[in-house]
Amino acid sequence: MTTPLAEQQPLAVVAGAGGFVGTALVAHLRERGYTVRTIGRTGDAVWGEADRIRTALEGADLLVNLAGKSVNCRYTDAHRDEVLRSRVDTTRELREAIEAADAPPRVWMNASTATIYRHAMDHPQTESTGELGHGFSPDVAQEWERTFFAGELPATRRVALRMAIVLGDGPATGLLLRLARLGLGGTQYDGPWFPHRRYRGIGSHPTGDGRAPGRHTRGGQMFSWIHLDDVLEAIDFLADRADIAGPVNLASPHPVGNRTLMRTLRRAVGMPIGLPAARWMLEPAMWVLRTEPELVLKSRWVVPETLTAAGFTFRHPLLRGAVADIVRD
Repeated sequence: MTTPLAEQQPLAVVAGAGGFVGTALVAHLRERGYTVRTIGRTGDAVWGEADRIRTALEGADLLVNLAGKSVNCRYTDAHRDEVLRSRVDTTRELREAIEAADAPPRVWMNASTATIYRHAMDHPQTESTGELGHGFSPDVAQEWERTFFAGELPATRRVALRMAIVLGDGPATGLLLRLARLGLGGTQYDGPWFPHRRYRGIGSHPTGDGRAPGRHTRGGQMFSWIHLDDVLEAIDFLADRADIAGPVNLASPHPVGNRTLMRTLRRAVGMPIGLPAARWMLEPAMWVLRTEPELVLKSRWVVPETLTAAGFTFRHPLLRGAVADIVRD
């Protein structure tokens, strides 16, 4: 007796499928022959419905959780709380559903962030030697991963995707290209600013002294990034590698400095000039754009030690080619 095609297809579940990466991942998995179920505010299961979430996960070959409020916002108290809650609560719901499942997912990949590492200008941060940061963003990431790795799930391999800034048709790329097109795509310099506590620690183990960072980077802060295509292919790669578990950095092997970043963006959009910006200029500009200046001022120097050692090949290893591909599309 022939098994129906639908029953032969591998099953993937994507939680938080409505965002920039999630939408692309669902389409990508379907192209690869997966049957895809979704969990979110809408979909095959909705957050808060424990039984439906458990049912959606039964027999899955792959679960990828991308749920969480966008950090492209001002860090007001309400937004800070929601950034943390939307990550931790959804991850906990999935873990509890897996614990209750009769046939739990074979692999669970949970979004995390490369911002878990400290502001680094001395050497790159890897999975084995990286130093965790302090304050709001690193605290969110650490609480997220503590929730993800809690408890015993003997039948499910877990991988935390510590993603650098994803380049593609998403909010971070849109903001950077907008600055370049407006002639504001010069080097960005950190420095002093009026005291505030938006970056203070949060969660069960808050860190940092609560003061706003003001580092004299002279525009030398590093920018770690990854093209959306490589995120999707890295998920494919990790799904097939039963020997890889734990945190994995999703970042290009070639991060760049802020000067190189902004020069590359200007060239891509055909803008010959870019006004340099000190923190005292960026703070009011980012307030108008309803986001935070740490996107361009924090030195994110992260490299993909695990992926590189495992033999993963990046389709877009260099920034110039990655940006040209995005602008061309």
